Amino acid sequence: MPIPAAQLFDAASPEAAGFSAARLDGLGALLRADVDGGVIPGAVVLIVRRGRVALFDAYGYADRPAGRPMRRDSLFRIASMTKPLTTTAALMLMERGELLLADPVWRYLPALRDVKVGVEDTDPTGQRRLTLHACRRAMTIHDLMRHTAGFTYGQFGDSLVHRACRAQNLMDQQQTNAEMTAKLALVPLAHQPGTTFEYGMSTDVLGHVVEAVSGMELDRFFAEHITGPLGMADTAFAIHPGDEHRLAEPHRDAAQAGAPGLAPHGPRRPARWYSGGGGLLSTAADYSRFVQMLLNDGEFAGVRLLARKTVQFMLQNHLPSSLAYGHHTAELGVAAPLPQLGQGYGLGVGVRIHAGLSPVPGSVGDFCWGGALGPYFWGDPAETLSVVFMLAELNLQVRTRYRSLLRALVYQALD
Repeated sequence: MPIPAAQLFDAASPEAAGFSAARLDGLGALLRADVDGGVIPGAVVLIVRRGRVALFDAYGYADRPAGRPMRRDSLFRIASMTKPLTTTAALMLMERGELLLADPVWRYLPALRDVKVGVEDTDPTGQRRLTLHACRRAMTIHDLMRHTAGFTYGQFGDSLVHRACRAQNLMDQQQTNAEMTAKLALVPLAHQPGTTFEYGMSTDVLGHVVEAVSGMELDRFFAEHITGPLGMADTAFAIHPGDEHRLAEPHRDAAQAGAPGLAPHGPRRPARWYSGGGGLLSTAADYSRFVQMLLNDGEFAGVRLLARKTVQFMLQNHLPSSLAYGHHTAELGVAAPLPQLGQGYGLGVGVRIHAGLSPVPGSVGDFCWGGALGPYFWGDPAETLSVVFMLAELNLQVRTRYRSLLRALVYQALD
């Protein structure tokens, strides 16, 4: 049932949102203890149910070495939580009849028309080699939305295709989407299109498709058609001048020496790349407005971005049972779209398709995703529930553990 826009973010008690205040206190106590113990620098949590805020609080530090406290409006690098917005942008263009999901990607990005698939083996001397094969079918817009186009991320392995990705510097924060696509066209695909779920550059390519179809750079399309209409004033590809002090920073220690390269947004050198796969900054309140739009079947605060049936289509599983999975898929944790976890993948988000198989609580039909720099969200239509957890954390084990903890502590507090 849609949430009345006027009610969202009204001051409310946990009880008014259908939570036990005493049981919900356990979540805040855990986060405060972990801040005090140095496990995390800080976090922001926003829980909304039935249009009422059950919890909206900041914990710890946005920058511990500087002694700068976390605020409810702290800015976070949301990384792959950008992907649902990019997918929404493409679906808006679909609703206008300007693209179709069955269309080949090359129709909009001709540079990708003749891309090949790299198959690795060894030559008679035992040296690794890459043989290029033609695609058995063209990758489609649908493939981009569900990560079955054949693209990978260069940092997720050491195959010859991964090495080719790294050699092209595909994560260069000073490139444009057009330049990224031109480089990607020189790299073999890791899989035949339509055969394998492989988390990778697909949504970045989709972002360039949005640019090609709309005639706008992705930052402008978001501002005019998504973040602006939804009132997401702090969500952008760069920090607004004067807001640098609001940026949440992760721990940076010797054990994470290589991880800061994943953090693209430095106030001193803003990115030129409007990465549809991972470039946005946002706040808990802003991102919650986007999740509420999906829970409301495409509408928020009197603004409709998508039709009801489009949102329902987006939040269904789009992975066929015959699909294979890339080797690093399990590293996506509780959100991994693996059948043995009861999880699938819709268009830009993970979706729960079976009860009882996931190691974390939830409902069939709930949708979620997280970012490689720590943030996580989910929406549960059955409970009219949304949770946004903003965390700046470079350690994979730490951030994935909090996603499980958060689910356990939120659902145990429901009345």
